[in-house]
Amino acid sequence: MKKLFFVLILFHVRAQAQPSGKLIYADDFSKPLDSKTWVAEIESKPGAHSSVYTKNGALILDTKGGATVWLNKVLSGNLQIEYDRKVLVDSGENDRLSDFNQFWMATDPHNPDLFTRNGKFEDYDNLVLYYAGMGGNTNKTTRFRKYLPNGTKPIIKEYLDAPHLLNANTVYHIKILVQNGTTSYWVNGECYFMYNDPSPLTKGYFGFRSTWSRQAISKLRIYQ
Repeated sequence: MKKLFFVLILFHVRAQAQPSGKLIYADDFSKPLDSKTWVAEIESKPGAHSSVYTKNGALILDTKGGATVWLNKVLSGNLQIEYDRKVLVDSGENDRLSDFNQFWMATDPHNPDLFTRNGKFEDYDNLVLYYAGMGGNTNKTTRFRKYLPNGTKPIIKEYLDAPHLLNANTVYHIKILVQNGTTSYWVNGECYFMYNDPSPLTKGYFGFRSTWSRQAISKLRIYQ
């Protein structure tokens, strides 16, 4: 009986982690970033060099302050978003092992135009969205939040242990699922967060988010 239970759980986890449905968007970042497809919001820091660009098949976020790079496409319904991502730590002036973050199903309840911010993290507090942040606070926390219409963003789950924090120059395969009122966040096939939302977000924008770091993102695929 225990063996059967384990097999059923294993089957469920593998099924959840497999891509399914129709491919609706893909980007290998082999061309210069298209400003009509991607909207980069970059926090200005005096004397700092910050930029977002493509290089060698990757989207590079190389910023001293905060940055959000939004896919300019409203996503809705059941979805799977997946990509590879790593935090680069070598000789770059912005290198820092921290803030491997992402927003999804984001909307602005106060403005039909979402893209009005300058990259500072606090500027996003009045959005409604799901957020996962790995290695926050200089690689001390990994958190899942839901940003609520009242301006609060409660922590729904948090990890403080080393296995759930970041390693430098390590490729992580990320999968984000939105399915029938439940959203989940997977790292290398392991489910870090799963939230059965009593008031699910059913449409919105997806964005890569970071703060003071240099990161490379590749092989983006979105399935309906």
